[in-house]
Amino acid sequence: MAGNFTWHNKEKLEQSTTLNATRQSEVPLCSIADVQLRFLCPDDLNEVRNLCQDWFPIDYPLSWYEDITSSSRFYALAAVYNFAIIGLIVAEIKKFNKLNKEDRGILPDSMGRKSEIGYILSLGVHRKHRRNGIGSLLLDSLINHLTTAERTSVKAIFLHVLSTNQAAILFYEKRRFHLHSFLPYYYNIRGKGKDGFTYVTYINGGHPPWTLLDYIKHFASKMIAARFVFSWMTTKIRQLFR
Repeated sequence: MAGNFTWHNKEKLEQSTTLNATRQSEVPLCSIADVQLRFLCPDDLNEVRNLCQDWFPIDYPLSWYEDITSSSRFYALAAVYNFAIIGLIVAEIKKFNKLNKEDRGILPDSMGRKSEIGYILSLGVHRKHRRNGIGSLLLDSLINHLTTAERTSVKAIFLHVLSTNQAAILFYEKRRFHLHSFLPYYYNIRGKGKDGFTYVTYINGGHPPWTLLDYIKHFASKMIAARFVFSWMTTKIRQLFR
């Protein structure tokens, strides 16, 4: 029986195989269905510490790891795959009047007095499992937690990020976080000052403070609405007299 054969250049075939193997090692296939979410516990301290030291350039003190693995003050969620932590998110809810000075412009004063804000302290995913939706899964869990009926006072979620961390910035922008402010020399990394950004997204009816343009738009919309009301009233009055 005659057959059709395709001959491959051995060198090109080896290069293609090596490239595919490299890609698979960089982004292994990981089904979200096989990933479990659970809160951190004290037994996770050493594992979480090793991961954070590998992921982030900031040296957190031991007390920070003790807090996020034991205190109910933090929303500390782990993504677990094959009995190992491959990602985590750490956040807390802050009162508006407890925010640092550089962060108080996130909400207008009229809304912020009785409002709360979610603050993401840390969000990371193991290098071998990035670009598989793990970060989005963790972030969605936090957003769902903060948009329940019991959390309507939380009007925004914000975070700080290194200005050079383009991967993180792109991730948050895709998730509808917006640049709020530039923080010069905000980070102290290995004795050197590094710039940072504040990124914000609004939930539960929250919104940023109004600018002059916002006031102009609001006034214009009121004028347009008043014009339609006046026109409607004029028409009704004419019909009444007729």
